[in-house]
Amino acid sequence: MIISRRAFLASAMLAVSMLGSGAASAATELVLSSWLPPRHPLVMDAIKPWAKQVGEVTQGRVTVRVLAKPLGAPPAHFDMAKDGVADITYGLHSFTKDDRFLRSRVGQFSFLGKSAVEISKNFWSVYGGQLEAAKEHEGTKLLGLFTHGPGVLLSKGYHFDSPDKFQGFKLRTPGGYPADLMSGVGATTLFMSSGEVYEKLTRGVIDGICMAMDSVRAFKLDKHITDVMTVPGGLYNTSWFLVMNQAKWDGISEDDQKAIMSVSGEAFAELAGKAWDAADTDGLATTRKAGIDVYEADDAVLAEIMDVSAGIEKVWVDAVAAQGYDAAGALASMQTAKPNK
Repeated sequence: MIISRRAFLASAMLAVSMLGSGAASAATELVLSSWLPPRHPLVMDAIKPWAKQVGEVTQGRVTVRVLAKPLGAPPAHFDMAKDGVADITYGLHSFTKDDRFLRSRVGQFSFLGKSAVEISKNFWSVYGGQLEAAKEHEGTKLLGLFTHGPGVLLSKGYHFDSPDKFQGFKLRTPGGYPADLMSGVGATTLFMSSGEVYEKLTRGVIDGICMAMDSVRAFKLDKHITDVMTVPGGLYNTSWFLVMNQAKWDGISEDDQKAIMSVSGEAFAELAGKAWDAADTDGLATTRKAGIDVYEADDAVLAEIMDVSAGIEKVWVDAVAAQGYDAAGALASMQTAKPNK
């Protein structure tokens, strides 16, 4: 059969068009479920910039689409990534109410440091390294670990100038260590996500909140709290993960995996830490402008916190040591700001 020049050129152009279409469809789009408010500092200054970086370092072969609304409740986000409901998720280890993230508590204790950058990078090194965090995140690819800045105690109508003031005090915690600590000093703790705090505080369901300083501005609490108590190195902290569904990760080329990890891991810990630190600075400015009393825990209150925390730390050290890890050494490496008794 003789093919005319015009037919041959038309066939060639169609083939090129189909190849181009195939190349475009070969790009991998990953969906990231985000449960914090879209304009929250972590989303605006860490999650979205990281998503953009992924596209840049893979030259568009892998892109990340950050959803404006989550695909599930905040506590479900780890399992959502593991089960493939979402490709990528982030969240707090303490939101998962079983012991699968036991070793992550090394990033939740008191006295961990002065900034989120310092603590987050240290957390990636200690938990991600010597405590083998990847094993506790089995079923996902662990992309990042981070913390917020030093945790504080925000309250309405409470000033803690003696340990007995905690009796009858109802406060929100994110679960995990801060819940154990505040229960230990005599407070009544309630678990809830950050999105519930404003309503519960304004309705009088809670008297206070365990959060970082950024929350005053981020959740518009400046007209609803009167006092903020700080502790050297943080009253507590929260440990966070950034994970991808394992099958989705395995479907990405080795070169693109390396490229993605170049902006993840310690690099993401620093990015997230900077976002939290900048938000804490803004939160402190908002707090001072509102005339809220910001004060450091006095010696008696600090001594009570240290006594209770020591007991909780021992239980954790023993449990993690039983798994074959140097838990005491890991905790010492994290607690860079622990006061002397």
